[in-house]
Amino acid sequence: MAASRLYLDNNATTPLRLSVRAAMLAAFDLVGNASSIHSEGRAARALIEEARRNVAALTGAKAKNVIFTSGGTEAANLALTPHVHVADERRPFARLLVSATEHPCVLSGYRFASDQVTLLPVTSSGVIDLHALDHALAAGERCTVAVQAANNETGVLQPIRAIADKVHARGSVLICDAVQAAGKVRLDMDELGADMLLLSAHKFGGPKGAGALVLGSDRLHIADPLLKGGGQERGFRAGTENVAAIAGFGQAAQDATGWAVEAACLKDLRDGLEVAVRHGAPDMVVFGRDADRLPNTLNFAVPGVPAETLLMALDLDGIAASSGSACSSGKLKSSHVLAAMQVPAELASGAIRLSLGWASTWQDVEEFENRFAGVAGKLRKVKSAA
Repeated sequence: MAASRLYLDNNATTPLRLSVRAAMLAAFDLVGNASSIHSEGRAARALIEEARRNVAALTGAKAKNVIFTSGGTEAANLALTPHVHVADERRPFARLLVSATEHPCVLSGYRFASDQVTLLPVTSSGVIDLHALDHALAAGERCTVAVQAANNETGVLQPIRAIADKVHARGSVLICDAVQAAGKVRLDMDELGADMLLLSAHKFGGPKGAGALVLGSDRLHIADPLLKGGGQERGFRAGTENVAAIAGFGQAAQDATGWAVEAACLKDLRDGLEVAVRHGAPDMVVFGRDADRLPNTLNFAVPGVPAETLLMALDLDGIAASSGSACSSGKLKSSHVLAAMQVPAELASGAIRLSLGWASTWQDVEEFENRFAGVAGKLRKVKSAA
């Protein structure tokens, strides 16, 4: 009998939680358009508003400030505009400051002119260079600053509270991509200090195609929405809502309120994976190891072994892994994240990401160790023959 496959690519997408599946199936039975005032429409609207409350509870925001989108990418494109009004201040923001390790949807999804954008460097551990941020903010311009809570490739966590304090002291706003952080670390907008959060349901047990832009204050207004039309989502995002996906998102958010227990388990499993890899490849290098990281993410390289070679060997042995961001996988292009961390190109070209999720178990780790031992043996033969 063929061995079952091990899924270790949860940062790309997670399996659907059973509770989420049930919520979506129930929603599929509703025929009404949520904008209609009849009973069927009100039933659909009730599901959306329940989901909105659940996402708000997960992030510490007001429910009315949760704007549903098709995912994190749309949320980023919606938020990254100079035309954000803060209270009565309606001047466009003059500059966008973006950390060099951001997700591609932030690095290329903004609606600023290219000469208005400044990349902020990170340290060799992948943490934003706070001195560089201070210098960029000191110019005195009103800025939009975009920094991930957690990096999708390395899992490195950013000091969002410290960043927010610096940003707000200069009259600027902070957009925080929390797509990878949701369900793995605490996300409270008051504690973080972020003005906007980006979320995507499929990263923590929800469906693909559902996300949100969460505003931290009633004082914020996006003056040029991407989608214009019927005025859904308080005019921030027109279009008939995907009720089933939103219901699933809301259920995933409700389930994620128990993140702390799951996170502790994931960290133990992640550390077990590292031990397993090190047994087979003692010279492995872990990226971001000196920084705080997500509890579920292990990004490493085996010197002299290209990522493509190792990924193919793992896949043939029934292990689903990644070379980094799912938006770049299949292309196996060099990682801009590791380049920004000043990782030598040859070593970075071997980067592999293993990421755990809600369905991961110790049995997965033990099975990985068994299979990786065989993979490592084959790789050693390849290296010695080279």
